[in-house]
Amino acid sequence: MTITSDLSTTLPGRASGTPPTLGDPFPWFSARDLSARPIDLHVDAGRWIVIAFLGAPDTAPARQAIEALIAERALLREDHLVAYCVLTSPPGDVAAFERMSSPALSFLADYDGALTRAYGAAEMPRFFVLDPMMRAIANVAADHPQGWMAILQNLLRGLPSVDDSAGVPLTAPALIVPRVLNFELCDLLVQLYDKVGGEDSGFLLDQNGKTMTVLDYKLKRRHDLLIALPELRDQIRRKIVDRLLPPIERYFQFAATRMDRYLVSCYDSAIGGHFFRHRDNLNAGAQHRRFAVSINLNGDYDGCDLIFPEFGRRVYRAPVGGAIVFSCGALHQVTPVTRGRRYAFLPFLYGENDAALREANNTRLHEGETHYVAGADRLFPAEAAE
Repeated sequence: MTITSDLSTTLPGRASGTPPTLGDPFPWFSARDLSARPIDLHVDAGRWIVIAFLGAPDTAPARQAIEALIAERALLREDHLVAYCVLTSPPGDVAAFERMSSPALSFLADYDGALTRAYGAAEMPRFFVLDPMMRAIANVAADHPQGWMAILQNLLRGLPSVDDSAGVPLTAPALIVPRVLNFELCDLLVQLYDKVGGEDSGFLLDQNGKTMTVLDYKLKRRHDLLIALPELRDQIRRKIVDRLLPPIERYFQFAATRMDRYLVSCYDSAIGGHFFRHRDNLNAGAQHRRFAVSINLNGDYDGCDLIFPEFGRRVYRAPVGGAIVFSCGALHQVTPVTRGRRYAFLPFLYGENDAALREANNTRLHEGETHYVAGADRLFPAEAAE
């Protein structure tokens, strides 16, 4: 069992072993369920979350808590509420616990107790309730005089829908900029993709301390074409510099100088194109990324919209030739395309310090991954030459 977040960094001033303060962001962790499947807490943002630290599974408090959660199974839905029960020893009947599991109810194996201790739950069982932006709104220990299971059930039954969780409508901090690429250039990129074709697109994942590209069709299904022709790359670069960088600097106060990837991507309904919840900067191969850009190259498709779960279930779509720009730290997903094909140009923007970090992180890439060579990513090559 490992905790990937440095808790003292995530919550300054709070030592590991102290329960998170109500109202504060809840520190992320990575763990495994009873079948050793990886669980990353940050992916569950955008819904209500219960984390029940139950200790040994054969104790009375643990049994009561599990029974209380199962009694509220109707509330446990992936679009509303998910629950994790953290166990410090293996159940006597693992198969029975797996039968109780569902996409919205999981049992985590904390057999060395590291997770339980880090969150101040070693002395007695307790549960936390997190809001859709992953801030702790409840911390109830097993010795609560009113009965911790009754409190849990009352809390769960009173939770509003995710879209109403803040009391006011939320809008993701995403910038939509129309008319970045002209229609002729969009058509050219689509025709080039259709003529040459794309390759199966994976995603970056850290394994054993190294970043590598993996394929998992449950999480992502997309094909990509790398634009290699210098003249075409330069034409795209100039449009980005002239039409997209000024509003980014004006509204996000960030002066991008580098761009990663000249990539035309295709989400195809014939193969169920989609990209599940993720963030774009969480591993060594992606830490340099500051802002993600999604420029739509066509509009004749259904589905395949952006959602930012931390801000509700509203969908976002740029016009043809227009861009959506958002922080690489934002949780987001691309919904399945249900008709036709969606073509998009999908670069990342960053600056000089980020480029230095990217170069330093070459040592953390898995063998076989392409190493970064500074220079070709410059948005202002003439200034660099001077």
